[in-house]
Amino acid sequence: MSKLRLIQSAVCPFAQRTHMCLLEKSLEFEIIEIDLKNKPAWFEEISPYSKVPVLQHRGLKLYESSIINEYLEDKYPDPALLPKDPAERAMARIWIDFDNVKFVPTFYRVLLEQEPAKQQQLIDDMIAQFKFIESEGILDNRDGIYWFGKNISLVDIAIYPHFERLSVLKHYRDIEIPQFCTKLLEWLAAMRERDSSQKTAHDDAYHIQAYQPYADGTASGTTAKDMKK
Repeated sequence: MSKLRLIQSAVCPFAQRTHMCLLEKSLEFEIIEIDLKNKPAWFEEISPYSKVPVLQHRGLKLYESSIINEYLEDKYPDPALLPKDPAERAMARIWIDFDNVKFVPTFYRVLLEQEPAKQQQLIDDMIAQFKFIESEGILDNRDGIYWFGKNISLVDIAIYPHFERLSVLKHYRDIEIPQFCTKLLEWLAAMRERDSSQKTAHDDAYHIQAYQPYADGTASGTTAKDMKK
């Protein structure tokens, strides 16, 4: 198989990461859409974690969106989506890790939590993470709107999909980016204008409906099970 094939579900923010990466690199690829509530038997054979996205290419089957995107960066380095400087590349990976192990789990847990006191603690944690990004992340002495300046990077692509879904947090938990986080708000506005964002986007109503099972505590999919651990 020489052509890139992305197996995804449009509802999934992790799959959106890789879809955006493919678009930012102007690569030719095929999309295979699956229903996460009714996964085909063949999908379980190629996705050990039973998750999307999966990228198939030249006999490879790759999973985990951050790893897939680094493969695409290594295989197709132009346009570059990671800084050339080793120190900045390390910082890029730190921010992607922050998203994967801090921001994203809090996003899901604040929705899944039904006990008011624990829910409030998670709300406070989410607001603290917005403040951390504002003070330590975007435009830290850099010339440009994106994480590393004028050019979009794998950091922006990794972090953006759950920010597209912030309407879910506002609707169900009354959480939004504080207005004093001006750099973060400007970054989000710029990201929403990217072709890759617009071509993979869904509106607020779509996301609010999709995440209702998380908010009412009935979600039972792979991501929900992982976040409840």
